[in-house]
Amino acid sequence: MISRLILALLISIILISCSKETKTVYEPSKKVNPYEIYKEGLDAFEKNDFFFASKKFSEAELNFEDVELAAKSAIMSSFSLYGINFYSESLENLERFIKKYPSDKFIIYAHYLIAIIYFEQISDEKKDLDPLIKTNEKIDFFLETYPNTEYAIDLKFKKELIQNQLAAKELFVARFYISTKKWVPAINRLKIIVKDYDQTIFIEEALHRLVEINYFLGLETEAEKYANILGYNYNSSEWFEKSYKILNKDYQIKKSIKSEKLTEEKSFIDKILRKIR
Repeated sequence: MISRLILALLISIILISCSKETKTVYEPSKKVNPYEIYKEGLDAFEKNDFFFASKKFSEAELNFEDVELAAKSAIMSSFSLYGINFYSESLENLERFIKKYPSDKFIIYAHYLIAIIYFEQISDEKKDLDPLIKTNEKIDFFLETYPNTEYAIDLKFKKELIQNQLAAKELFVARFYISTKKWVPAINRLKIIVKDYDQTIFIEEALHRLVEINYFLGLETEAEKYANILGYNYNSSEWFEKSYKILNKDYQIKKSIKSEKLTEEKSFIDKILRKIR
C-alpha cells in the first residue's frame, strides 16, 4: 500500500514538472552595432585614451560588413597603437592592413605611417645602424611608389636627416679607427662619406680627415687631392683652414676654378661700374 502511494506521488511530480514551461538554456546574443563600437573608439581617441580606442576600432573592424568602414577601423586602430608608442603592435597591424586591404584609399597612409614609425625609432649615431637602414629603405620605397603625394614632402625632409645620420655613423666609426691608429679602415669609412653622403654636413670634416691621415702617412699627393676638393667647395670653412695648416708651408693651395670664375666676374662688374661712373 505504501509503495503504491510513493509511486503515485512520483508520477504526480513528473506530470507537474512536464506541464511547466521549460526555460531556454541558450539565448543568442543581440547583434553588435559596429557604428556604436566605432563611436566608442572615436570618443576614446579624442580623449587620448589610445589603448581603449585601439581595442574598440579593432572590434568595429570585425563587425563591419562594409569593407571600406572595416579598413578605416583598422587604420584607426593602428594609429592609436602608434599614439602610445606600441610600435611593434602598430607595425604588425599595418602590415596586416596592407595585405587585407591592398586597394583601400588609406593604403598610402599605411605605408607612410610605417616609414614614420621606423624613423621615430632611430637613435643617435653611436647606437645600432639597423633602424637607420630600414628607415632609409622604407622612405625610398614610398618616394619611388608615391612621389607626388603630400606625405612625400615630409619624407623627403626626413630622408635628408637620415642621410646625415648615416654619414654621422660613418664618421663616428672613422674617428674610432683614427683613435686606434687603424688608418686603412678609417680612410675607407671617410671615403664612403665622400662618395655617398657628399650633400651632408659631415662632408667637410671627412675631407679634412682624409687630408690629415694621408699627410701623416706620407701620401702628400692624396692629401693635396682632398685639400683641393675641400678648397674648391668649402674654401671658407674652418675645416679647409685646418687642412691648409697641416700642409707644408711651401705648398700652395691651387686656385680653384670656382675662385677664378668669381674673380673674373668681379673684374667684369668693376669694369661696368667704372664706365657708368
